Amino acid sequence: MTEKKAKEKIPRQPMPEQEADVRRRNFKEVPLGYSKELAIKEAERCLDCKKPACVEGCPVRVDIPGFIKLVKEGDFAASIRNIWETNALPAVCGRVCPQEIQCEERCILGKKGEPVAIGNLERFVADMERNNGTGELPAKADPTGKRIAVVGSGPSGITVAGDLILKGHDVTLFEVFHKPGGVLVYGIPEFRLPKEIVFSEVKTLEKLGVKLECNKVIGRIVSLDELFDEGYDAVYIGVGAGLPRFLNIPGENLIGVYSANEYLTRSNLMKAYLFPEYDTPIVKGKNVAIFGAGNVAMDSARTAMRLGADSVRIIYRRSREEMPARGAEIHHADEEGIEFYLLTAPTRFIGDEKGRLTGMECIKMELGEPDESGRRRPVPLADSEFQLECDLAVISVGAGPNPLLTQSTDVLELNRWGYIVVDPKTGKTTKKGVWAGGDIVTGSATVILAMGAGRVVSDSIHDYLSIGW
Repeated sequence: MTEKKAKEKIPRQPMPEQEADVRRRNFKEVPLGYSKELAIKEAERCLDCKKPACVEGCPVRVDIPGFIKLVKEGDFAASIRNIWETNALPAVCGRVCPQEIQCEERCILGKKGEPVAIGNLERFVADMERNNGTGELPAKADPTGKRIAVVGSGPSGITVAGDLILKGHDVTLFEVFHKPGGVLVYGIPEFRLPKEIVFSEVKTLEKLGVKLECNKVIGRIVSLDELFDEGYDAVYIGVGAGLPRFLNIPGENLIGVYSANEYLTRSNLMKAYLFPEYDTPIVKGKNVAIFGAGNVAMDSARTAMRLGADSVRIIYRRSREEMPARGAEIHHADEEGIEFYLLTAPTRFIGDEKGRLTGMECIKMELGEPDESGRRRPVPLADSEFQLECDLAVISVGAGPNPLLTQSTDVLELNRWGYIVVDPKTGKTTKKGVWAGGDIVTGSATVILAMGAGRVVSDSIHDYLSIGW
């Protein structure tokens, strides 16, 4: 038997998880992580391809065969340092990246069977370093004397800061909230991404020399021009797309109707899930309806279940095949008892005399021809209205660009939706010395795509600081 055939016969090693009936009522992390033995066995499946397609599927171009080979050899310290060369957030990416449509989708083993569990292995080596590592940091270039302001400490901002500090530049990371991490801390729940992991990744940047300033509303407290006046040589805007969208149906202003942005921010960043230790008010519904079917909708539904709901329903106007959430998130929600009301759309919310939500009216849909997104357009079915009880509704149908910064900055071109216009090859905006990337440019996307944008920008900023605009 050839070595390749032998590797193909090794089954993909599943990651141990909390049982669904236990985890649905706690906020502890669902996957429990690989042991050393499981990680090495999974790493042995890698074919170490000469032309690794998996790397092409990674937006930040992690040397996937290289770090996996080091796992197989048991050299976990060298493995994490290999990843750090291109990825400042391996513990985060190993948990929340959609590997199944990126690196793992390209894996040769996946053509006939299951791909190498690249995300699980990335998470493993990052966790090994955090829990057992030496604390040795990546090497930095000599100081250049150049200063960069990074506005927004989400995944793209962290990537830019991590890249540029290693290139020898002086970097300050500005964050509007009281904690760094952006969507990683206000948007993604504890059971999917523990906050201490995000803070640990940011702490590594601080050890490298990145300065962190929280509670700073750039565009209000300080303008971009004032940052340049203070001596910064370049500015990166990575403020995300945190302005919630609504359904625009009757009753949307009733007490008990949240945007997913507010609902998850209250629960995650403001720790409403730890009441009464943290006295953050949040409606804890018994009959909960979530509108939308992306990752944010799954996070909202699973959070509501953990906050004590008797029933949680996902209301989605298309079928299961069109749901944009990761397969793993849909699977976990299903296991935890979340109900799926598919081909269903809300028409109005119903309230009592005190203005509190008590129910909703919905209508059944069918799928017609594809729309501009490529998915089949949902069409209402006549006379199919029906009502459901609910005392909490969370609207998760997307988000837009927050105008706080963009509207206060001259010469910064925006498109018709309010996102910043950039050169796609460099991330340069129409304002000299200013770059932008991530969701404020593309609209809501994944963590790793935002990091990929950050990688493009950091290279461009470095070139600018070296040879000019």
